[in-house]
Amino acid sequence: MTFDDEKDYIMRIIKEMARVLFSLMLGKKYVAVEMERNNGYEVSGRKLNELLGMIDCGEINRAENLLLESIDYYDKQSVAAAALFYQYLSEKEEGFLTEHDFSKEEVLDGMNRLLQKSGYGDVIDIVNGSLTI
Repeated sequence: MTFDDEKDYIMRIIKEMARVLFSLMLGKKYVAVEMERNNGYEVSGRKLNELLGMIDCGEINRAENLLLESIDYYDKQSVAAAALFYQYLSEKEEGFLTEHDFSKEEVLDGMNRLLQKSGYGDVIDIVNGSLTI
């Protein structure tokens, strides 16, 4: 597996985690979780779009800190918004992430922590089991 393949694999894992999470939380099967830029998701008292805009401006660490500062891990909307945050972040190029002191591995770690703290840690096992080769 090359370096680029590994980064694409991390992106696929995160997307699959988001898909399984949304299926479990909302009780219906999702083939893919597509994010609308004009959605009403909020997390930690902020609009998700505001945090995504910060990512686009390279303020990744600040956006993640704001996301996590007061997230309610028992609120499905907050957990969904955070999952969309990490999915969006996983789609950024490795060069962009590196330039702004972040990495694909940190994105995966953030998604894993979100799932564990929100009580959806089994999603990690489900995804890892379905993506093994």
